[in-house]
Amino acid sequence: MAYEHERFAFSERTPMLTDSDRDPMSAPIPAELLARSPAHTDPFGFPAIRDDGPPPAAPAPGPAQSTRADAASRVRRPVVTMRRAEWARPSPPVRREVCSELPTEDTGRPPVLFVPGLRHGAWCFAEHWMSRAAERGFPAYAMSLRGHGRSGGAELRGRTVLRDYVHDVMQVAASLPRRAVLVGHGVGGLAVAQAIARYPAQAGVLVAPMTRGWRALGSAMLRHPFGVLPGLFGGSVGLRRGQLFSRRLDAGAAKRYRSRLDRSAPRVQWQLLFRGRLESPVSGTPVLVVGSPHDRLVSQRALQKTAARYGAEPLLFPGMGHDMMLDARWVEPIDAILDWVASEAASRPS
Repeated sequence: MAYEHERFAFSERTPMLTDSDRDPMSAPIPAELLARSPAHTDPFGFPAIRDDGPPPAAPAPGPAQSTRADAASRVRRPVVTMRRAEWARPSPPVRREVCSELPTEDTGRPPVLFVPGLRHGAWCFAEHWMSRAAERGFPAYAMSLRGHGRSGGAELRGRTVLRDYVHDVMQVAASLPRRAVLVGHGVGGLAVAQAIARYPAQAGVLVAPMTRGWRALGSAMLRHPFGVLPGLFGGSVGLRRGQLFSRRLDAGAAKRYRSRLDRSAPRVQWQLLFRGRLESPVSGTPVLVVGSPHDRLVSQRALQKTAARYGAEPLLFPGMGHDMMLDARWVEPIDAILDWVASEAASRPS
């Protein structure tokens, strides 16, 4: 147990963030973001609010310009940077657990922030994926969403909703020294998908992301009815060993991992029943969807639909369970993710 205590000890290298301000955008902005922001944008790259009077009149376009402008107006979609509910009813402040594992020397590679899903904490990435990322030169961070792991908010679990998780992800991401790669698993993947529509991440990776809607519920009910039913009545969704891991994982390790699962937030589970459209990521953030065709919680069809939303195909690893970061072949997906991140980072400023 000394090993676990050392890994999760709160020290200067493992910062604990305190959300002392109720402003959803109250986290400190890195100096690099401030220096890189154009004059007409805020530190996150969104259009700044100005009071310079009416803009000067533009010259009348010619026929060719008018045609291009009309086409652009039909394709462009406005980026909604201020959500009314998020400002009118801000997320309650909580203490957040953030673990870190850094390379021995600075390689200039972007930090990777791992975000777990329901009933999981930062520990599930600290087992394997964080050390693997650090070995390959990526500063690795893992957080626990509110009500999970050593983060606060357990007493607020009954009132926690999905946008509270998105708020947690954005607060931690904004505190990192450089623009981060956000890697979310399960419901954490859904939180990351919403976060990259607000935060200009270096890249987004959705690992076995949970989808919303009755179709996903029906699939889960057919596979594990007695585990899903408690979630519909305010309890935690049951997660069996066969749903989380493949048969190749040692039984003792599977039992130890399942013993660390937390209770889930009932309102977040209910929100998963109602279909919601994924928003487009800001600033052209590249997105990778990773999963397994043998995942008993997220079907291959759901992975393909999510990836298609971002104009891509999912990266599949047959023979693995839902908890890919803990399964016997955990090294394969993380190496593929880091290879993809390295290739994307080479073409994008950090």
